[in-house]
Amino acid sequence: MKKLFKVIRYIKPFGGYAALNILFNLFSVAFSLVSFAFFIPVLEILFKMREPFSGIPEPLTWDTLTQTDVIRDNFYYLLEQMIHRTDEATALLYIALIITLLFLLKNATRYFAMYFLAPVRNGVVRNLRNAMYLKTLILPLSYYSEQRKGDLMARMTTDVQEVEWSVMNSLEMIFREPFAIVAYTVTLFIISPSLTGFVFVLLPVSAFIIGRIGRTLKRTSGKGQKKMGELQSLMEETMEGLRIIKAFNAIGAANQGFQRVNQRYTQLMIRLYRKQDLASPLSEFLGVIVMVVVLWYGGRIILNPESTLNAAVFLVYLGIFSQILTPAKSIARAIYNIQRGAASVERIEYILNAEEVIVEKENALSIPSFEQGLELEDVSFSYEEEVVLSHINLIIPKGKTIALVGPSGGGKSSLVNLLPRFYDVQHGTVKIDGVPIKDLKINEVRALMGVVSQDTILFNDSVLNNIALGVDEIDEEKIIEAAKIANAHEFIVNLPQGYHTHIGDKGIKLSGGQKQRLSIARAVYKNPPIMLLDEATSALDTESERLVQDALEKLMNNRTSVVIAHRLSTIRNADEIVVLDKGHIVERGTHERLYESNGIYTRLCKMQSFV
Repeated sequence: MKKLFKVIRYIKPFGGYAALNILFNLFSVAFSLVSFAFFIPVLEILFKMREPFSGIPEPLTWDTLTQTDVIRDNFYYLLEQMIHRTDEATALLYIALIITLLFLLKNATRYFAMYFLAPVRNGVVRNLRNAMYLKTLILPLSYYSEQRKGDLMARMTTDVQEVEWSVMNSLEMIFREPFAIVAYTVTLFIISPSLTGFVFVLLPVSAFIIGRIGRTLKRTSGKGQKKMGELQSLMEETMEGLRIIKAFNAIGAANQGFQRVNQRYTQLMIRLYRKQDLASPLSEFLGVIVMVVVLWYGGRIILNPESTLNAAVFLVYLGIFSQILTPAKSIARAIYNIQRGAASVERIEYILNAEEVIVEKENALSIPSFEQGLELEDVSFSYEEEVVLSHINLIIPKGKTIALVGPSGGGKSSLVNLLPRFYDVQHGTVKIDGVPIKDLKINEVRALMGVVSQDTILFNDSVLNNIALGVDEIDEEKIIEAAKIANAHEFIVNLPQGYHTHIGDKGIKLSGGQKQRLSIARAVYKNPPIMLLDEATSALDTESERLVQDALEKLMNNRTSVVIAHRLSTIRNADEIVVLDKGHIVERGTHERLYESNGIYTRLCKMQSFV
């Protein structure tokens, strides 16, 4: 139940709706009880089981409102007066109409209770999705390098849906049924304390049996949700690598691997549904056992000549008790659902409670402009136990172009990722204008920087919205100007809807060069003073590379630029070239100076036949 309360905390914004739901549920239960109470005089009139009053009963006052005998006697006296003025048949008609009206009011208030619960159920799930999505945006990149994307997507979709169906659907039962059970139970105790006390000894046994099965249901559900995460990961990897799977004739192997995981998931779900489907018949059977015990024990009480419980009252007692069984079964079903949904709640909270490694300092400083330069002072960085950068000291003056080169795995991309604070250093300091970036507002630090990476990230949206990413008010003229600088305007206007053309998932409708130029146009439109370029031309053909390189040169003009390049021809004119190898700066200087030093840079140049 702790997991349930963790979900219920999201109900706080909908407290008004929840209160109205509880209020109308109370009215519904009250009308139900009163309608059952009217059946007693009907039965007693029909079977002539009650002697008429010889006098006037004690009147109702504030003091006697709590005395059930006084209330009952006045009720019967009122009915007797009605019969005396008319006849028994007419009195029965009036009582029948009153009962009909009471059941109408009961069902009307029941509807209004559900009406006000609908915004709560759907609002809680909406807020849960919003919280998870925001958390995925806030979590550092290192978190996703350690997790399977498919499993994370399963937590955001399948698990949230499971909470919606298994937990949220149980909220109505949790809000309504306990009130109904308490009200019916109190009424039963008033009618016959001894019979009710005897019967309710059996209920804890039923609850224990149902609870035991519910715990096993939670374990199985947790395994099933985890396996669904694996399935989604496999599907996501398959769609990402479909070209390679086909090229290497690996369709059969991929299909067999998926079928194995899918079969294990199917077996788990079969076990889960079998356990879940046991809830209703088991609770119904236990309810019948209790009902039979009530019938047997209550019948013995009626057969006793000294008993105050007559057949009419006992029939109504059975009717009210049958009403307890329905909410009791609903609560049993809700317990099963909550146990199943608890596993999903735990998986969701795994993300919501994940540590935000990149945390903005309280009272962080503003940095609206960039005046001096960037500096890495004795910086060391590692992924878990693997050291990637070691004691890096580097100054990047404003307006200069610094190129990072070196063998793969040398730490070039890691160094660039430290500047916009995608990761935090374990040792040393990264500074902007002499101020450590950990002391600055994260959004303002990133606002100073534009990123163009080798893995072009575009979204399934229009060209216009891709270029204006993150901008609230779009200036179409400036977008066109940015596209012209990026050598992208010509191909954009030839698209079916021009700048309003949707480019498909990850820009699949565009070529590699077009996607890269669109990415550059996005950086130009942002117009940041600092540019971070990571292998921006590495995967392009010669013609596309020329167009992109020309766009990059326009982009870097009068800006501070940090460029990662494997094609050394693209950074020949850099103000300083820094050679990284195994996390250390091993060489630095201009192209001519480094080439003459006959070191790692010289070897890289000769490997590319670059003179």
